Amino acid sequence: MAKKSFIVRLFDDIAPTYDKLNHILSLNIDKSWRSKSVKQVLKGKHDVVLDIACGTGDFSIELAQKGVEKVIGVDISEGMMKIGMEKVKALGLEDKISMHVDDSESLSLEDNSIDAVTVAFGVRNFEHLQIGLNEMNRVIRPGGTVNVLELSVPSNPVLLWCYKIYFLHVLPFFGGLVSGNKAAYKYLPTSVMNFPKPEVFMSMLETAGFKEVKQRAFTFGLCRLFTGVK
Repeated sequence: MAKKSFIVRLFDDIAPTYDKLNHILSLNIDKSWRSKSVKQVLKGKHDVVLDIACGTGDFSIELAQKGVEKVIGVDISEGMMKIGMEKVKALGLEDKISMHVDDSESLSLEDNSIDAVTVAFGVRNFEHLQIGLNEMNRVIRPGGTVNVLELSVPSNPVLLWCYKIYFLHVLPFFGGLVSGNKAAYKYLPTSVMNFPKPEVFMSMLETAGFKEVKQRAFTFGLCRLFTGVK
């Protein structure tokens, strides 16, 4: 997993173009994935939701707009959150969403204080993944849920071949061209390729203390939603 210092520099650098590129390069499919994950969160108790690796706030904003009363967004990139906080203010959601810099592996939150934890497209950037999952379990109240939305590698051989061409060559070229940081858009697809396989990640969630761990594949396995209950 990547070093925190590298992740901070990377996302601070690409923050100004992140939203635009994210939607363009995913053909806006990411919005559908995010909405499905939000619906899953809303099925359980969700008065207070912690959105880890909240970035520019899209997931936090959708949670608040769909009925969550209090969303706490945390990230290690001030550059990403600065844009997120501007979006929150523009939408008049300051009373529902708060954002602050925090480390996913050492959260500044009390034990058993959160109804649900969400991570959308950020867990693969944790430096120590198991420690981060353990922290999620620590802050969730008994009976609360964890919801991890993450990009995935398709298992179909033909789709995988097309996926690698796009993800490892096309995306870095255009991402680097627009953002001015080609290295960042080389890292992002590589981080997906190196992320633990679904069954391994589910085992890690169980090791962290979660029960009823499940996963759903979206769009031929390009994205997966992992869920669990404390």
